[in-house]
Amino acid sequence: MAQARTSDQVSLTIGGSIQSSLGPYGDPFGTRAFLAERGITTTITYIGEGLANLRGGLRRGVTYGGRLDTSLDVDLDRLAGWTGAKFHTDFFQIHGHGMSRSYVNNLTTVSGIEALPATRLFEVWLEQSLFDDTLSIKVGQVSADTEFAIAQSAVVFFNAGFGWPNIGAVVLPSGGPIYPLATPAIRVKYVPDPHLSIQAALFNGDPAGLRRGDDTDPQRIDRSGTSFRTSDPPLLIGEVAYAYTLDLWGEALHGTATLGGWQHFGGFDSPRLDSVSGRLLADPEASGVARRFRGDRGVYGIIDQTLYREPGTEDEGASAFLRLSKVPGDRNLIDFYLDGGLAYKGLLPGRPNDTVALGVIYSRIGPAARAFDRDTILFGQGTGPIRSSEVVIEATYQAEVVPGFTVQPDLQLVMRPGGGLAGEDGRRLKNATVMGLRATINY
Repeated sequence: MAQARTSDQVSLTIGGSIQSSLGPYGDPFGTRAFLAERGITTTITYIGEGLANLRGGLRRGVTYGGRLDTSLDVDLDRLAGWTGAKFHTDFFQIHGHGMSRSYVNNLTTVSGIEALPATRLFEVWLEQSLFDDTLSIKVGQVSADTEFAIAQSAVVFFNAGFGWPNIGAVVLPSGGPIYPLATPAIRVKYVPDPHLSIQAALFNGDPAGLRRGDDTDPQRIDRSGTSFRTSDPPLLIGEVAYAYTLDLWGEALHGTATLGGWQHFGGFDSPRLDSVSGRLLADPEASGVARRFRGDRGVYGIIDQTLYREPGTEDEGASAFLRLSKVPGDRNLIDFYLDGGLAYKGLLPGRPNDTVALGVIYSRIGPAARAFDRDTILFGQGTGPIRSSEVVIEATYQAEVVPGFTVQPDLQLVMRPGGGLAGEDGRRLKNATVMGLRATINY
């Protein structure tokens, strides 16, 4: 995790492995223990979920989606005496159908595991730690959403926007170097003390190589995750995180403040302006080729704060987060993104590892894109509506059945899907209500 973080800040990640609940069947022939002694760790995680769009969006419907994640971590110091070196790789087998793609048509994808069916390589990298682990360098195929812009209190939610700020997924080429498309990168991280973390990474700027005017889905271009592209204009991301302590209600409670930014060195199309004589794209006499801007950039900030800690516990209690991001409005569909929420781990007596959470996502359509909608009406190319913003409200409860196995009911209200896109009848898509149930097994 990119943020500096103290040990007693509330943690909402799923804990443990189901291996401990399987008795002698959890580790047949002692294979996992044998490998672990030599620094080799394997992890298998399966996430399966059923989702139903009860109303609104494109149409009502039900989907099932699943993802099998198989990962391998190697401590090269224990295995081969290579001090401070680690190796990691993981593969996904993704199946089922996407709720957002098929039924809702919203900006912030309903599920964080939604992707086109595929068996693909995700990450593969080598990391070297130096100077008593204060400096680390990672090289290989890397995903930005496992390194940057993470809010610990948001990891429990279904919606993909709570993982990686959706503004990046919408505006960057091929959605950026995030699930399910990692890309070659080098990341340098410096942690001079437990409170401060500084990191930067240089990514290949387009994980799939999507070209201007190409209407092919990036996931179809790189079906296996093995394109390993290195020649596209680069994406540079930097981030500073500081872990602090506040005296709230007579108790010392920990939090993390993060400030980050990115710069992409490629070309970006104007949502409104034509490349010929500054005409409007909606003008019937325009060339239809958008004006090209050189580069794009964005900034983001995160506050992730523990509000209450259950007495005598290390990671139970209430936490809150607020995250926002801004990009230029002249070349991006979205120009401002904000999300925030509350989560409580161990709220119910006797359920210390359950988490209940409520979150909100706001994505604002940029001024150039809104102006394009007005232009289409002015030139008689359409009748509206004019897009404005999309809001998602999510409530969820993650319940631990046994260590390593959780079930999670979820409810999402998607207001103005797509920022207020028109449906087949020419009217704004109605607000969507999506219910879901997820099961996660970690072995």
